[in-house]
Amino acid sequence: MDSNKACDIIIFGGHGDLALRKLMPALYHLFQDGHLCKESRIIAVSREKLDTAQYCGLIAEKFQTNFKDDSFDVDVFENFKTKLFYLSIDLTSKDAYAGLSEILKECPQNERINYLSTAPSLFGTICKHLYESELILPTSRVVLEKPIGNDLQSSQIINNQVAEYFKESAIFRIDHYLGKDTVQNILALRFSNMLFAPIWNAQYIDHIQITVAESVGLEGRWSYYNDYGAMRDMVQNHLLQLLCLITMEPPSTLKGDSVRDEKLKVIRSLRCIEGEDLRLKTVRGQYASGVSNKEAVPGYLEEDGGNVNSDTETFVAIRADIDNWRWNGVPVYLRTGKRMRQRYSEVVINFKDVPHSIFPKGGECIDSNKLVIRLQPEESISLFIMNKVPGLNEGMRLEQVELDLNIQKDAPRSPDAYEHLLLDVVRNNPTLFMRRDEVEAAWVWADKILDGWKEQKVKTKPYTAGTDGPAASIALIERDGRSWYEK
Repeated sequence: MDSNKACDIIIFGGHGDLALRKLMPALYHLFQDGHLCKESRIIAVSREKLDTAQYCGLIAEKFQTNFKDDSFDVDVFENFKTKLFYLSIDLTSKDAYAGLSEILKECPQNERINYLSTAPSLFGTICKHLYESELILPTSRVVLEKPIGNDLQSSQIINNQVAEYFKESAIFRIDHYLGKDTVQNILALRFSNMLFAPIWNAQYIDHIQITVAESVGLEGRWSYYNDYGAMRDMVQNHLLQLLCLITMEPPSTLKGDSVRDEKLKVIRSLRCIEGEDLRLKTVRGQYASGVSNKEAVPGYLEEDGGNVNSDTETFVAIRADIDNWRWNGVPVYLRTGKRMRQRYSEVVINFKDVPHSIFPKGGECIDSNKLVIRLQPEESISLFIMNKVPGLNEGMRLEQVELDLNIQKDAPRSPDAYEHLLLDVVRNNPTLFMRRDEVEAAWVWADKILDGWKEQKVKTKPYTAGTDGPAASIALIERDGRSWYEK
């Protein structure tokens, strides 16, 4: 049994999609694997009129339907549901928090984790009512789901509201990408292997590519997505976080603020993209009707709830430059979009060519080395190197071969990202969460691009659903004599 302290995990928005699809399964697995103290409780709070028994029934139904492996155990769930409580309250009414207060008073010694899985506009209100109801203890923590605002100003307003009631060290801003095993393994790969440490710089690396592609459309979220778009929804957080982990300097330790300090330095070193560079180094795209997974799908403007006049981007490609000694002259190409050809997320480290090849090319395969870190759908790390083709061929024929760097092929069930992150909140470990100055620095860089698009009236480029994005994104990277990596 894990030695974590007993805590009450309060899920505000406990009936929402994120809670049912991600948070509850993660908490179940933490309970199943013995990572939650036996005195810990899970309290779901939402507007829906249910009681605890009905909520437990809903959770059981979701688990049995959605679990893709054999990790759902009926006996374990019977024990798990004894930790579950459900409260139906109006989150905007202070008086409605009396019921929550009664439940929390039953275990006053438990630490309290307040997970705000609601619209960001409610963050400040919930924190205020928790404070006014005397439900915030010195050990209380609050978890904020993205998006935290849609620009720097709105982000600051929300953060200011939360900061009135929680100190910065108690605020956990979550980015689920940072909970993935392979993302965390970037730190291990970079900082525990002398093989990579000396060559992780502009002298040996030609460029870096980060792609987060989704094959799905909006899944009924047109109104929400139209207010944000790919730049706010993906680039400002997920892609920049990956960029930081790949390019940051070695932290002094993995504890405290060391990692977050180094990530902040990277974000502040990103070159502003403005003026003519906006058209040369960025691409906005919007998907049109096409075929995805062998089925005809509508374009963005024809989705349910769509507005034919919308110019919101569903695709973004950017050439980012980091102005520091380690990465001067090494572009980082970012790419993300919906309704792409396939769903995958990966980081590709492209090393420079050898200074002089002694092998006759003559149509033979001679390529640069690549380190490919695949985050989803499967997690993997591969190193591509050149090797001699076996046989008695005339001359020396070469081919590129893949070295699989994944050791645990028969490992047990891989924990979900939310399991890692929720456990870190329980353990009060903020390393993989975003600090306020980090979030705001990311908004400063992103806002410059968003404002520039608006001022220069940069229109979205159409691309057919089921493809790799607009042709302009190919031109963006080929303009530099490079091309997108395709496996």
